[in-house]
Amino acid sequence: MRLAGDPVPDRSAMIRVDHAGEYGAARIYAGQLAVMGDRSPVAGEIRRMAAQEQAHLSAFDRLLVERGVRPTLLHPLWHVAGYALGVASALAGPKAAMALTAAVETEIDRHYGEQLAALDGDDPELEALIAEFRTDEVAHRDSAVAHGAEEVPAYPLLRRLIQAGCRAAIRLSERI
Repeated sequence: MRLAGDPVPDRSAMIRVDHAGEYGAARIYAGQLAVMGDRSPVAGEIRRMAAQEQAHLSAFDRLLVERGVRPTLLHPLWHVAGYALGVASALAGPKAAMALTAAVETEIDRHYGEQLAALDGDDPELEALIAEFRTDEVAHRDSAVAHGAEEVPAYPLLRRLIQAGCRAAIRLSERI
């Protein structure tokens, strides 16, 4: 609970970074599917997760317009970086693609949890979206683990690197 005098969270930054994150996730899945097509045993699961990410992105697209929030200026970078990560992970195999998903979604779960705590009842519409999308992201992580994400060699190191990259992208997208 926020006390009197505690800073009010910057909702514009939250919407901007969440929009950027959902866009990046959609690009990751697009890159994975471009490599895998329907040949991979996880392609159907990736398509399902991609559809959910697209729904999340559409919701944040709407909020950007309704609330007059500018998107991150790093949008072109996330366009290329997300797709490249998706392609690289898919080229390494289905379990590597799932490892990327598990690592990213673990960090997004943490990020969304922090946002919910910061909002603390101040913006019911935004909080409901974040809570709903957080549930989806946790399901994506759990699915990725069930599909062998943690079986990738050096997964703990890979997870830490991906999560550090996510944290950096979050901080940059909040500000730029």
